[in-house]
Amino acid sequence: MLADSAGYAAICYHGNISLADRKVKDVVPFVTIELAYGMQLNQLRYMVAVAEERRFTRAADRLHVAQPSISAAVAGLERELGATLFYRDKAEVSLTGAGEVFLPWARQILADCEAGAAAVRDLLGMRRGRLVIGATPSLTTNVLPPVIAAFHRSHPGVELLMREAGSGDLVERLGSGELDVAVVILPVDRPWVTCSALTRERLVLAVDPRHPLADRGSIPIGDLERVPLVMFKDGYDLREATLAACNQAGFSPLVAISGMEMDGALALVGAGVAAAVVPESVIPTSGGSLRSVRFDDASLARTVGLASRSDRPFSPAARAFVEALRAHIGRSEPESNLGGPASAVTRSG
Repeated sequence: MLADSAGYAAICYHGNISLADRKVKDVVPFVTIELAYGMQLNQLRYMVAVAEERRFTRAADRLHVAQPSISAAVAGLERELGATLFYRDKAEVSLTGAGEVFLPWARQILADCEAGAAAVRDLLGMRRGRLVIGATPSLTTNVLPPVIAAFHRSHPGVELLMREAGSGDLVERLGSGELDVAVVILPVDRPWVTCSALTRERLVLAVDPRHPLADRGSIPIGDLERVPLVMFKDGYDLREATLAACNQAGFSPLVAISGMEMDGALALVGAGVAAAVVPESVIPTSGGSLRSVRFDDASLARTVGLASRSDRPFSPAARAFVEALRAHIGRSEPESNLGGPASAVTRSG
């Protein structure tokens, strides 16, 4: 187990644990690494070099260290262990019984440390790692797929995990540490979250081509009073936006079916079961089984944003994903229905 302390990493091996039981907790840039018994990692390096070169002078030449430093380090290691590791002759040195026993452990400790350092270098260089992203179902349908594809092409060694839920649930998962970053609908009211607005999406009425409203250019909100609607799950932003718009217009919506996810809702609309209030960007621009009808009130829209823990900086992978997301939205804005970028950054609470 590695743990950092006062600018160096301390390695602690307790009792009779096996090498397989040890796990790297953290690796930090170090000048000195000390073992639980006061040993230093350099002592192990010097001991292994002497054992392989069979002379202190050759070990010093190999490591580009003064020979007295090698001798002093090995002597200190022997004091810590309470055992002599080498027979010292004028011609060469050889391992004692204690040295024979200790050598493979010293080599394994050095290998473990290097493997841990390499793992961290890989993580920082995004050659490996994991990124957990949260997003609302509507955003995973239309906004995120090209972003995820581009990120995977650039960083194939980073495993991406997606979590779909409503914005409220996603923010709670951020707070519990389950997510690295979430793409949500703003505003978000939690003290531990920092939010950054990405874009504003117009909401429209999705209908099938045979629906009586399919050929209308736009409609007032009040026309929904007699239109059967597919409603999303409780807690989903689109459900709340639909209910709020209808209530503000003075009526309760006529719910044909409730509790749907985005894909299911669009399938029911396409089948002619009912209409649904959705982001305009999820409706194909030409052909297909869906048509979009805009509302006269252009304020019926939502702001899409990023949410992250205020007390945690982005990992390299999270930063790369956010940059890819912003770049995609920037390219899509002129030709899409996203409604224009938004750049406000807020700390909730």
